[in-house]
Amino acid sequence: MWLRLAAMAALSVVLCESALAQTRNVLTLDDAFARVADSHPDLRLIGSRRDVLSAERDRAAQGPALVAGASVENAFGTGEARGLEQAELSLTLASVLERGGKLDARRTLAQSRIDALAVEREARRLDLLAEVARRYLAIVAAQRQREIAQFDIGQRQRTVGGARQRLHAGASPESVVLTAQAALARAELDLARADQRWAAARQHLAALWGERNPDFEAAAADPLALPEVAEFAVLAELLQRTPELTQFVGEQRIREARLQLARTEAAADVDWQIGVRRLRETDDFALIGSVSIPLGARGRAEPGIRAAEAELAAVEIERESKGISLYSTLAVAHGQYRTAQVEVTRLQGDVLPKLAKAEAAAERAYRAGAISYLEWAQLQSECTTARKQQLDAALDAQRALIEIQRLTGEAFVANPAVPAIQGTAP
Repeated sequence: MWLRLAAMAALSVVLCESALAQTRNVLTLDDAFARVADSHPDLRLIGSRRDVLSAERDRAAQGPALVAGASVENAFGTGEARGLEQAELSLTLASVLERGGKLDARRTLAQSRIDALAVEREARRLDLLAEVARRYLAIVAAQRQREIAQFDIGQRQRTVGGARQRLHAGASPESVVLTAQAALARAELDLARADQRWAAARQHLAALWGERNPDFEAAAADPLALPEVAEFAVLAELLQRTPELTQFVGEQRIREARLQLARTEAAADVDWQIGVRRLRETDDFALIGSVSIPLGARGRAEPGIRAAEAELAAVEIERESKGISLYSTLAVAHGQYRTAQVEVTRLQGDVLPKLAKAEAAAERAYRAGAISYLEWAQLQSECTTARKQQLDAALDAQRALIEIQRLTGEAFVANPAVPAIQGTAP
């Protein structure tokens, strides 16, 4: 069934894992998926709900109970009716004869609710896997932000060294050195912020499986590795299989069962009773019995039937509304991914190499006294800003990709030679 395959193979963030994943305390995205699938209370709660629905199904399969009764007449009165000697004793057995297929209708309704629960569980599982992927991505983002901060620190350290060199040569004032040191301090602050983001993101991820003191390291990954995704029209076709729409199939069956149950109420049930009575005058026993049926059952059932028919008709409208919402979400996610993908590619292949060459040339020119410190520092800031812009675009693309995979159940791999991080929910 595609839902199970989606739970196992979808939601890959398309991050390339390194050999660190084999270290004991290194957590991969697959590991995180497995931990959440095994322990998250939302999934365990659905299991409890299944137990409840199973019990309700067993109760619905029970027919009307048999009622045993006894009655005494003409006892403890006056005159000839004084005492128990002249009393008439009756023993009866009574029940209800259900008509219209009520028992089968109740069974069908109970079973349809259980069947729908399975689809609901898969939908919730996919949502959880998507949330795991987002939180894992936050850890990866913090790691890459730390790398950018370290890159910026390296730049600023060279600037401080160059400024000091020119200060000692008498070619530059002390204020330039102090300015360069301030820029280095800001870069170090960015590094400290990235460390804090990493710790917070790790705690946020571990909270999904109830771990309070996480000691794992996230596997090294490259968020810039972005796969090609199908055209929007192809993805829109896959959208029809998403659990969020598949759930309406189960809901339709539930409402059809409710309608059938409401229709059975038009057939009145028959109350019957049979027993024996002791006749006081002859001290003999006689068979007694009675049958009763309520009148006007069809009229009383009509409002319930109309309500059930209206609820059934509303399912298709609800599905259409949900389909439009999901289609819009997919369109936005697909557009965001393609836009961010273009931005990442252009920055990687065009902007960053040119900025790197310009920064190197500026360093040589500054050390030779051809340009000012501000010109060199400005190019360093441009390099760092471009790297941050590229990372932000890549993260936007990864988040959009997670949403696309959650909706379509399709996994996209950036490099066929490198396996994507995939969900392995049992």
